[in-house]
Amino acid sequence: MPALAHAQLVGAASSVAPLDGPESLRFAPQLEERPLQGGQQPSTFLLSDKATGTSDEDMAAKGSAEVRRTVTVIKADALHYDQDTDMADAFGNVRLINNGVSFIGPEAHLKVEANEGFMTNPKYHFNLTGGSGSAERVDMIDNERARVDHGTYTACQCETDPAWYIKGSSFDFDTGAEEGVAHNGVLFFQGVPVFGSPWLSFPLTGDRRSGLLPPTFSLSSTTGFEATIPYYFNIAPNRDLTVTPRIMTRRGVLGEATYRYLSPTYSGSFTGDFLPNDRETHTNRYAIFWQHRQNFGNGFGGYVNYNKVSDDQYPEDLGNASNQFLNGTQLLYQQEAGLTYNNGPWSVLAREQRWQTLQPSVPPYAREPQVNVQYNKYNVGGFDYGAELDATRFTITTEGATDGNRLYFNPYLSYGINAPGYFVTPKVQWHFASYDLSHIATSQVAGSSPPVTGQPKNFTESIPTISFDTGLVFDRSVRLFGQDYIQTLEPRLYYVYTPYHNQDFAPIFDTAEADFGLAEIYTPNTFVGNDRIADANRLTAGLTTRFINPATGDERARFVIAQQYYFQSQRVTISPDQPISQAKHSDLIAGAAIKLGAGFASETAFQYNVDNNQLVRSSVGFAFSPAERKVINVGYRYTRSNQTTLVNEPINQILVSGEWPLTNRLYAVGRVNYDLASHRLVDGLVGFQYDADCWAFGFGMQRYANGVNTSGQPSSGTRVLAQLTFKGLSNVDNGLVSAFRASVQGYQSPPPPAPPLARFSDYE
Repeated sequence: MPALAHAQLVGAASSVAPLDGPESLRFAPQLEERPLQGGQQPSTFLLSDKATGTSDEDMAAKGSAEVRRTVTVIKADALHYDQDTDMADAFGNVRLINNGVSFIGPEAHLKVEANEGFMTNPKYHFNLTGGSGSAERVDMIDNERARVDHGTYTACQCETDPAWYIKGSSFDFDTGAEEGVAHNGVLFFQGVPVFGSPWLSFPLTGDRRSGLLPPTFSLSSTTGFEATIPYYFNIAPNRDLTVTPRIMTRRGVLGEATYRYLSPTYSGSFTGDFLPNDRETHTNRYAIFWQHRQNFGNGFGGYVNYNKVSDDQYPEDLGNASNQFLNGTQLLYQQEAGLTYNNGPWSVLAREQRWQTLQPSVPPYAREPQVNVQYNKYNVGGFDYGAELDATRFTITTEGATDGNRLYFNPYLSYGINAPGYFVTPKVQWHFASYDLSHIATSQVAGSSPPVTGQPKNFTESIPTISFDTGLVFDRSVRLFGQDYIQTLEPRLYYVYTPYHNQDFAPIFDTAEADFGLAEIYTPNTFVGNDRIADANRLTAGLTTRFINPATGDERARFVIAQQYYFQSQRVTISPDQPISQAKHSDLIAGAAIKLGAGFASETAFQYNVDNNQLVRSSVGFAFSPAERKVINVGYRYTRSNQTTLVNEPINQILVSGEWPLTNRLYAVGRVNYDLASHRLVDGLVGFQYDADCWAFGFGMQRYANGVNTSGQPSSGTRVLAQLTFKGLSNVDNGLVSAFRASVQGYQSPPPPAPPLARFSDYE
């Protein structure tokens, strides 16, 4: 019978035609598959240099022989195809391609439509991951499944000597489930066996799959040598569970389980840790972390944020890289559940909030419960107006402390005039508060306000505030260092008046002194919270100049200076025994942010006391990042000794961090935070990452702040982490990459592998 052997075009069809001609192929955004309709049978094509056979029975082909049917292609030096049995026998340089998987071997026998058969001594390649291997025999079960005897598998893209591979007595490959399973498998790295298992599952794509994750190892000053062997359960596309035995030479075996879930209306995670009979404390220890978010629809929502540990030393002793690398400094654990409503201008929150407080921290007040309602409307005929209503019952675990109920109502009204070159915004607001105290402290109690003579249980407050905010914007074109810029000059005045009202009777439930900086200098209240409203009769004057790239609008530099001027001294304080400042003006605030070419940027801020000629605070930072994975940060921070600094000592620290390539594949990562006042290392990190084609190795040693000791002095701990990642097999961070990212601003992890190829890539 005639064969189709390298058909040649003749006549007009053989001439070159433009792509947009009437008989040309059409451009398509992507290849499209057109499945057969019911009752249709796929066609079988045979191509070769020479073919013989019997009509409707069998045919034999030699020389560049091919059999094609739908997504199945068989190539060989010689082919025999039996139409009755649909069996194709291929000999010599056989290539079998199906669904993006190719097998190469000396001989193959295959039922074409069922894709059922076998090949001897195959080499195979998966387009989806670039994975490959070889075996003694492969049996094709159907279009998606294949079983390999005495074979190997690797995701390395090299022809010979892969850096890592799995060797097993048999493999089950399922491209439909995108999963491979090695039986009696051994993982080799650089020719050395590093892990073995009678059943080893691995993905054929980058998707999540159930199975053992690579073990991680670390060394800690609190837990000793530590090894974790996580097992991952891919329960569903929107649910998973990771169970991790954590083996610690100094503590014992801690079990950790993390369950994550996600749906269109809710999401969250639950983590539980349990250590039976700690070898150091001889007690059972545990931790619970639960976060949940719920959308009930129509603007209604809810949430749960519950965290609890078994004892005060838990985060210091057992905090590890998998949950939080610097866990020892956490002394407050939030336990909160609430309902929310948001619809247009309305925002409602109802919650119950408690705290677990670890020593030596002072317990804060709990809200049992709190209901907060806010209403805000903007630009209604130029007016902005709204109000906030809050009712809270405050309780505290400290015996003898003041507690009770507070209700406040804060309405406001402002009118904004915004025009090119200027803005004016007058605003009036009012603070109404009512207190109903259940208990009044008779002596000073930690975490509670000091007792006040004649303290009533029931009282109210009514305090108005008027403010006036205005500014101008000038701009001009300038040329600096050969570049064109638009320079702005923006003077601003902010005046606020709040009459004095004695608030000593009001307990401090949720209020503290606000920080003083560029973000707070244009605000009416010097306190955060609603137990204190500062009396004010002051003017804030500020000046800002910016340099903007006219072509892109990018701000290349900004310089700011501002200061407050007091027409009368502020008399409201947190506690009655605090001295009243008699200063006529505030400290001077100055700041600058600069972005130059070649990846250089700088941010600087100063707080300077003009009267005492003293630098109160300063922060100077420089960053240089000329390319990806190249960054150097230098910072200096100074805070003069005051009540907010640790053990009333000044903060005088220099910080240097960076990531930089040492070779084409080796990157160094480091951080040093050194206190010049106490001559000690606050925290530091040194490490490196080696990024090979199909594996990566990282190492890090970190000294970190770990809260304070029993005498109130700063405490620290040390950890060592090593991480080996086999690309294409798994990508699990044991905390090393998280530590690098937290320690070095601008850190970039090794780039992910290239996206998988489609079935049509390298189509034959």
